[in-house]
Amino acid sequence: MSVRPPLPPAGMALLIAALATLAPFSIDTYLPSFPEIAERLHASPLQVQQTLTVYMLTFAVMSLWHGAISDSIGRRTVLLWCLALYSVFSLGATFATSIEQLWLMRAAQGVVAGAGTVVGRAVVRDLFEGPAAQKLMSHVTMAFAIAPAVAPIVGGWLHTWFGWRSIFAFLTLVGAALWLTCHRWMPETLPLNRRQPLHPAYLLRTYWKVLTSPAFVSATLAVSCNFTGFFLYVMSAPVFLLQHLHVGETEFYWLFVPGMAGLMLGAFISGRVAGRVSRPRTLGIAYLLMAAAALFNLLLNAALPPSLPLSVLPIFPYTIGMSLAMPSLTLSALDLFPDQRGLASSCQSALQSLVSALAAGVLAPLFWPSTLTLASGMAMLLSAGGAFGAMHLWLIARKPASA
Repeated sequence: MSVRPPLPPAGMALLIAALATLAPFSIDTYLPSFPEIAERLHASPLQVQQTLTVYMLTFAVMSLWHGAISDSIGRRTVLLWCLALYSVFSLGATFATSIEQLWLMRAAQGVVAGAGTVVGRAVVRDLFEGPAAQKLMSHVTMAFAIAPAVAPIVGGWLHTWFGWRSIFAFLTLVGAALWLTCHRWMPETLPLNRRQPLHPAYLLRTYWKVLTSPAFVSATLAVSCNFTGFFLYVMSAPVFLLQHLHVGETEFYWLFVPGMAGLMLGAFISGRVAGRVSRPRTLGIAYLLMAAAALFNLLLNAALPPSLPLSVLPIFPYTIGMSLAMPSLTLSALDLFPDQRGLASSCQSALQSLVSALAAGVLAPLFWPSTLTLASGMAMLLSAGGAFGAMHLWLIARKPASA
């Protein structure tokens, strides 16, 4: 019997979405300050870019453990510890005096920031099943979508008014506010009789079982590649917006508002069709939207020079499709391991973060030269996401026959 939360579903969705804001706020808020950080800390643009890469690498590695630990000691305890440490490390980044110190604090932030996303997903599956879970996940996605749109705008104004250090001071306050909110409102959703042992042998067996499941891995990589098709622009925002489109530090909304509006609309549609439209059909519609947007992006940038608003126009339909596909693929993967949802959620987050870290450290700089190369990157990543999505559907379809 599942544990019911003291909050109604809408309130729980907002709380879980708020926890998930740590990831986008940690990534997006300081993007407008990249040039100043390079100047103040005597670093190259690539060295500043690596503050994003180290964060995402440690985020990915530790994400493997957040869910497993929460399966053993409970969701609430993990969240409160990680939020407290996040505030401490954000404060350390505020006072960094060298790029090496900033790398260290960003890596430490990544170690704990993933708990909000990983444990939040597990909480959803602790409380809800079937269409109800998809609807709640869609509500979480809609609320979560606001953060990436707001974060760089807030960061741009903080940068303009107070300089780059104020952004990490702001993140310190975000972490503290989330800790207070969770302390007051987050229930423990995993009863003692459903706890899993935190023994190395058990964990190794279970990690191996999850990470060698073709259906699980294909669904997770589909989500990762679809998302990275858009996230490529987020990681390249200082180059895409400041250099190619010549906007100011307070005008990052040109990218993030259409992107997050599309993400919210896609999540809204996903919630509306939950239980009415099959997952395969939902995914087919989602991939058609993303493919049309990626093709339009290529043709537009091949035919015309960079300009606003045309250069950001394809982002909106792409993120609608991306967000429409995400809840179905995410839940389909978690449903493969109903007794280890926390650990499975960890594996999801870790694989997705590793793909994003690779994109941040290796792929993004390769696609910086022009808006056309960025459009090519989106198309390549979507192609990979479509292949993994089709593989997942094929594996799921044949599973009953082989059972």
